[in-house]
Amino acid sequence: MNNIIILIWTLTLFARECRGQITVTQSPSITAGQTATIECHIDVKISSNGLAWYQQKPGEAPKLLIYHINTVQSGTPSRFSGSGSYSGSDFTFTISGVQSEDTGDYYCQSEHSINSKYVSTQ
Repeated sequence: MNNIIILIWTLTLFARECRGQITVTQSPSITAGQTATIECHIDVKISSNGLAWYQQKPGEAPKLLIYHINTVQSGTPSRFSGSGSYSGSDFTFTISGVQSEDTGDYYCQSEHSINSKYVSTQ
């Protein structure tokens, strides 16, 4: 009986702390040469690892483009950039001069700490 009470209490505490939510908005359909922006709003404070952006093309694994909010991963084209602040909740991913090869799905991933454990939200 005590084990059940402890389990319920643990689940209750965990559920109270897992309120992180990401809202993503993006510019409408664009043509080559234009600037694309994707905004990511996070309602919890991010950790020092911050926020990352990924690109996924059909049939491929997601590819890391930006990490720590605005650090460009090696091999990522310079037209890709990230912005935002560790103290804020709004982050932006920008592709300047979009090319046809940029077609794909884009994801933001946040990392935050809950009770000294890191949790990622995508």
